[in-house]
Amino acid sequence: MDSAQTDAYLQRIGAARPARADAEALRELQLHHLMAVPFENLSVHLGEEIVLEEKPLVDKVLRARRGGFCYELNGAFGSLLVALGWSVTLLAARVISEPGRLGPPYDHLVLRVESPDGGDAWLADVGFGDHCHHPLRLADRGDQTDPGGTFRIAEVPDGDLEVLKDGKPQFRLDLRPRELGDFEATCWWHRTSPKSRFTRSLVCSRLTEGGGRVTLSGRRLVTTIAGGRREEALTTDDEVLAAYRTNFGIELDRVPTAREP
Repeated sequence: MDSAQTDAYLQRIGAARPARADAEALRELQLHHLMAVPFENLSVHLGEEIVLEEKPLVDKVLRARRGGFCYELNGAFGSLLVALGWSVTLLAARVISEPGRLGPPYDHLVLRVESPDGGDAWLADVGFGDHCHHPLRLADRGDQTDPGGTFRIAEVPDGDLEVLKDGKPQFRLDLRPRELGDFEATCWWHRTSPKSRFTRSLVCSRLTEGGGRVTLSGRRLVTTIAGGRREEALTTDDEVLAAYRTNFGIELDRVPTAREP
């Protein structure tokens, strides 16, 4: 990313260019990203290609004003962080849908982030939906309190790490460095397999001010704020398209529909 693209990306997420690539700036950038760029799988149901290369990932966020799922969001966010001076390593994880059940290899992409002046390594993630608002300190094995919950990074016998939220395992992390191309096969599986959670449902979701969340799942719009939840059924295509536009800044010419298995 060149300087103009970096400035455009910062404008997209409503963040100022940080004076230093340090932990506090990383916290601010992750939070701004979560509030501005939605976690969404609309491309799966619109028949759009997902190309795991820097330019198309950044273009989707900047030019198309869209979001994506983990490969896209963390791939693009990693490019922004590198442009701003951080050292970024791609890591692979397997999502834990229930105790003892792991998703396929390369199921999730997360970022190991380090400042140029040394210090702690951080686990940054803007591609896991309702998750931590701030990066997690990678070497910390105690509870890490976050607006999104209480998180813990725990060692497991095979040398990997598990990330837990409020005591519940979220994903198992492999610490070996990866490249974007390593995730292509599982990304294709998520786009095409009837067993993938992304082909079975539609989701578009982002964090809102004060720790709330707005989510459009098919034709159901759910808004949560501190102490309350509101659910609205959208009956017409115009209402659905307006909800994408108003809540996520996404302009669509047709309503995406979840494909039959």
